[in-house]
Amino acid sequence: MPAIREGNPNERRFPSPMESLASQAKPAAALWLAGFVQAARLDRVVCFCARSKALSIRIAQCFLLNGLIFLGSLLTLKSVVIPTLLWILPEQCNQMGEWHLCEHTAAVAIYSFLRSGLVEIFYVFWFYPLYVFSFILSTLWYNDIAKHALDVVKRKSLDLTQALDAHNITESEEQTEGFDRVALGIGEQVYSILLLTIFFVEVSVIGYIPYFGKAMNFLLLSLMYAYYCFEYKWNFFAVSLNKRLDFFESNWAFFAGFGAPCVLPIFFFSPLISYGFLAILYPLFVLTAAGTQAEQVIDKQKAAHEGKLQRIPVFFVAKRLTTKVLQLFPAVQKEQ
Repeated sequence: MPAIREGNPNERRFPSPMESLASQAKPAAALWLAGFVQAARLDRVVCFCARSKALSIRIAQCFLLNGLIFLGSLLTLKSVVIPTLLWILPEQCNQMGEWHLCEHTAAVAIYSFLRSGLVEIFYVFWFYPLYVFSFILSTLWYNDIAKHALDVVKRKSLDLTQALDAHNITESEEQTEGFDRVALGIGEQVYSILLLTIFFVEVSVIGYIPYFGKAMNFLLLSLMYAYYCFEYKWNFFAVSLNKRLDFFESNWAFFAGFGAPCVLPIFFFSPLISYGFLAILYPLFVLTAAGTQAEQVIDKQKAAHEGKLQRIPVFFVAKRLTTKVLQLFPAVQKEQ
């Protein structure tokens, strides 16, 4: 029987790829679930609305515009307008009251053309203008909703460190003053808008990749909408762009879980219907983000589960492309 060779106790053993993956799966799953639970804390919405009348009005306006008017119009089109057109302009010959029309093959084609034309008129003169109007107005309302919610947070006298999600994203540098501070803020806003626009295009393109494209699209959309939800809070407390991106990428699993409930309607409904649902749900998640102490939740999960989650450079491609674009505008890049 051959002797068993004992390993050198001083020899460093590197984990295999499967072991590394397994060590990441547990903390990632725990953080994802924690983020999902925080997003689902709709009781915070009730608390915020109870403390701010202006916030309640804005939430009600979002529901009225995007729920009752926008989704209600879509429901009316699907359940009333189209069935009525099918009754007046039937699509099958045996549904026509006058059988002699069936002898003319052009009759069914004309009816189909008229139905499609009337539905398109409904879209062109009602839904598309309503969509643009809703998008612009809702965007303005979302800013108001976030502002009123964060005013409530300040009135509750929360510690500033907690409000900034604790030590990882607390501003420790000296703030610039005067014009330099304004210029830096404008430069960061330009960079942020361009970064997120490029990231959105990147996410859309990834969705068309066969086999795993839809799964990647769902994950990246979840991250994107989570960033949108927390960005109001970070802007309100003047957290620098570098710090928020570092915090976001270091705890990507938490934010992927937070954004998942917001993205789900996109994968179950048509684009217009999913927009209506998203326009209703998004301000609710902005409120839950305003009331979430992300750093505390993340630290608690890290203490409860062994293994440290590795940072994933979610915005790596978007950052590189944004830098390339800004190189065309030296003045803007200088502010970055």
